[in-house]
Amino acid sequence: MILSKIKKEALKLIDELELLDFSFALPYTWVLVKGEEGKSLGVAMTLPEEVQRYTSSIEEPSLEEFIRKADSLNVIERTLGVAAINAVSQYYIDLSDAFWGDVLDLVQGDVKRIAVLGNMPPIVKALRSKYEVYVFERNPKLWDRETYSDALEYDLLPKMDVIIASASCIVNGTIDMILDRAKKAKLLILTGPTAQLLPEFLKGTKVTHLAAMKVVDIDRAILKLKLGSFRGFEEGSRKYIVKV
Repeated sequence: MILSKIKKEALKLIDELELLDFSFALPYTWVLVKGEEGKSLGVAMTLPEEVQRYTSSIEEPSLEEFIRKADSLNVIERTLGVAAINAVSQYYIDLSDAFWGDVLDLVQGDVKRIAVLGNMPPIVKALRSKYEVYVFERNPKLWDRETYSDALEYDLLPKMDVIIASASCIVNGTIDMILDRAKKAKLLILTGPTAQLLPEFLKGTKVTHLAAMKVVDIDRAILKLKLGSFRGFEEGSRKYIVKV
């Protein structure tokens, strides 16, 4: 599993970091860490439809313990683990070569079929004016008449020229299947706040770009997250794109 490899790399980077705060919450689970260079906030999309048992084996929360549980079968532990990995990633990430633009700007050239994994209406609407777009979604509450079940990804992804995937695929455990089935994709972009990973964690995979958010106003972002506000969290953050 790619997440098992990522957690091993993240564990190598935690020695100088301190866990300050955390929450398993909606719409995002978040972890706040601090080091000599300051604070960083990592988030992961919370997927309530994936929760089977509202229990956790973590008795003494720590940055190390969260990350060790990142590939757990318990989605609560896994979500906290991904958020912790993202917090570590955001502390160390170098954005000097980042593109501070929109993920749609990456889609160029000879492209016909595009898969969007996770129904993201603004992206889908913009793409449908130019390309043949296939939208896949696991949560039935987010389906519309032009949305496919994610069960069809296995068969259809090998036919796609571009794949734009919500990075929640790391949390729900479909990332390995996506990487395996991206047979001809020229671009494979993980997008959304959950895509805060260090790009070097994905070196050697088929992921080409990470389109995420850098939290620049941590206090405001945490306040809005505590209040369950997605838009408020966005206001304290800045979108970026980095190559893998």
